Amino acid sequence: MNLSIFQKPSRYINHEINIIHKEAPVKVALVFPDIYEIGMSHLGLRILYKIINDIPYAAAERVFAPWNDFRNYLKANSLPLSSLESKRPLKDFDIIGFSLQYELSYTTVLDILNLGNIPFKTEERLSLNYPLVIAGGPCTVNPLPLSPFIDAFLIGDGEEAILEITNTYNRWKKEGDGRKESLLKKLSEIEGIYIPLFQNENLLSNNNPVSFFVKRRFVKSLDSAPYPDNPIVPYTAIVHDRVNIEVSRGCSMGCRFCQAGMIYRPVRERSPRQVLKLAENSLKNTGYEEVSFTSLSAGDYSCLIEVLREFNKRYSGKNIALSLPSLRIAAVNREILHEIRTVKKTGFTIAPEAGTDRLRRVINKDFSEEEYEKSLSLLFEEGWLNLKLYFMIGLPTETDEDIDGISRMAYKALKIARKNSRRPVNINIGISPFIPKPHTPFQWHGQEQIEEIIRKKRLIENALSKKSFNIKSHNVHMSFLEAAFSRGDEKMSKLIEKAWLLGCRLDGWTENFDFQKWQNAMESTGIDAGYYASKKYSLDNNLPWDFIDTGISKNFLIKEYNRALYEKITPDCKKHCHNCGLGCHIKNIENKDSSIISESTGVAFSRAHVFNPVKIRVEFSKTGVLKYLSHLELIFVIHRAIRRAGIKLDYSKGFNPKPEISFGPPLGVGISGLSEYFDMKVFPPFDLYDNKDKLNLCLPEGININQMSPVPLDSQSLNSFISCYEYRISGGDILSMKDFLDKKEIVTKREKYVINLRAMVESAIIGEDNYVTLILKDLNEGKVRIGEILPIIFNTPFEKLSITRTGLYGWDNKWIKPSNISHVPLFECKV
Repeated sequence: MNLSIFQKPSRYINHEINIIHKEAPVKVALVFPDIYEIGMSHLGLRILYKIINDIPYAAAERVFAPWNDFRNYLKANSLPLSSLESKRPLKDFDIIGFSLQYELSYTTVLDILNLGNIPFKTEERLSLNYPLVIAGGPCTVNPLPLSPFIDAFLIGDGEEAILEITNTYNRWKKEGDGRKESLLKKLSEIEGIYIPLFQNENLLSNNNPVSFFVKRRFVKSLDSAPYPDNPIVPYTAIVHDRVNIEVSRGCSMGCRFCQAGMIYRPVRERSPRQVLKLAENSLKNTGYEEVSFTSLSAGDYSCLIEVLREFNKRYSGKNIALSLPSLRIAAVNREILHEIRTVKKTGFTIAPEAGTDRLRRVINKDFSEEEYEKSLSLLFEEGWLNLKLYFMIGLPTETDEDIDGISRMAYKALKIARKNSRRPVNINIGISPFIPKPHTPFQWHGQEQIEEIIRKKRLIENALSKKSFNIKSHNVHMSFLEAAFSRGDEKMSKLIEKAWLLGCRLDGWTENFDFQKWQNAMESTGIDAGYYASKKYSLDNNLPWDFIDTGISKNFLIKEYNRALYEKITPDCKKHCHNCGLGCHIKNIENKDSSIISESTGVAFSRAHVFNPVKIRVEFSKTGVLKYLSHLELIFVIHRAIRRAGIKLDYSKGFNPKPEISFGPPLGVGISGLSEYFDMKVFPPFDLYDNKDKLNLCLPEGININQMSPVPLDSQSLNSFISCYEYRISGGDILSMKDFLDKKEIVTKREKYVINLRAMVESAIIGEDNYVTLILKDLNEGKVRIGEILPIIFNTPFEKLSITRTGLYGWDNKWIKPSNISHVPLFECKV
């Protein structure tokens, strides 16, 4: 398959760094119903990948939703969707596990099943020929909209439950009666498992009480739970392209709109020693240049400042950046900012959520305007230039005065930035409609009507200057459907299936989302999504999702809803237990062992006490499936391999240090290269042969270092020196090439110049099997663009040609390879 015809072909390459190829009796497909960049950013998938592959009798492989072009190719050629690791068709797995993170992925779940030639409904899959289909993730706290399509839902944390699920499947496969119903019966005995086939008929209506409960699973200790410190390093730039260390799980702040803050209780903190050990191993195994300490509320991790200090102490001089996710206003302090900014200032995100003190009391977001101003002043004084502010609209009890408060807060941030920053500041404003989620104090409160949300959004957009702010508003119709699915029952499954039949998939992407199709599906099925999105329940109603026991009592949620209506703050439960129902002990929430034994990872490399850098020219090849890497992807692959190999690069000076590494002319996607080059500045002593071997061990199959040689520090850059290119090409029309060569002039118009393409062709030699060796050279009027010239030479579409670049040359009284310029001995470096 020629992957270069697809957008971002690196999504479909199957041997990233740290990938696991394994054969085992129980084959599990971990399916993320979104594209590769989103799925590979999800920590839960990485955790399950490690856990399952650590089981001797089980193997986990990854499956992602293909983007439109690849999907259409599969459909047009009747090819099944398959896994990345082994290219095994989805239908041939034993277990398919969906991760449900976002309600608008529901049509994509169906699309993936369809691409895998797997029937949608559980009843249709009872035959042994089909895999067990399970699902987990935060959306499962209301599993009803997808319940006809999923054999078993796992509610809650998966680290322990996935071991029980795979063990149960393995025993059933070896010892069971072969009936899928028997397997489902065994699975139903696992805590946290909901089996719709057995239990849907017992569900409640508004008049009938719940006849059974499914209790949420949660791990009691993060330190004892498995965590990947050797994660896969994607070739494609993903959303969270860094080392992510989960420092805690759960949140004690009690924001009343936040489902995650409720369903991930209680707070569990990872010990600082383990946090630092995981960071150390992950950096060593990946070559990443940034670490993020993540949680729902990272600023409330009780050992945060100690961990930040120790991390910076260990990695001083090694150019590893630190970042934190969104921080609460009260968590922003100078000490934290100072530690984060040590290497570079990553973007900073703050979520005020509401525009006035009154409405923040309603949603239990406890900070004042004065605290907001103080935190922003600190931020800009410490030199931050990029700020994101997130707000919600349509919150319960919201008025236009609260909406006006959003623009006032935005302009206040701009005023503080101009006062405290010596450089221009980028302020991004995010606006999202409020979505009433199950198992929160606002679950009884319906979403505002679409027209009202649009009106409020326009009020904000009209009040904010587009010159001063970058405003990004979430699609209102997407939020409407998200609310409907969050609060829906099993009837919504018919709407999901109809929308899929009408072409809906990857609905979280604006390029794909088509609300008219959803309206057509509503009209066809008679199911009104607006009923579910905006329905207001009375506090004594039975709710469709009541049978899911998250551990948070309904009485607590009712109490919090009433406190919201009276604008009363409920303090952080670390300070006082509010009897939410979990019965956790306050003393167990914070990690009391904040002591950290400093374990040196080696003497930090400091430029002040070593030789000046030298320039090393590296010749390498890029072949096989890695020819589908883009130039930018190739740069990241090599830079991270250099880090893993322990080669000390020089870095630029300034606010955002960059590695001193530069590449020759880019190879196009889908083109192999046998003699490519990059320059890197390193510090002596530097053993050329030893470091060549080290680097090759850290590179993926398909990229190989041919040789290293020192060149003068002031030598021409590769892009300046190289002006002649040798290619080996097959698949073109030879007669057309001969016709091209017979002409003296073939002109094309570029942006500023008219260029004679014939003059770029130095020579063309036809070899065995009609391979052509073509030598091209740059002209004063412009550089060679093979995507432009080759289709004209061969009268063949570019994607039909097989192209390998076999040589690069520069002029030094004659054409020479870049590696053949005058060398300098490494010992001639000044101190």
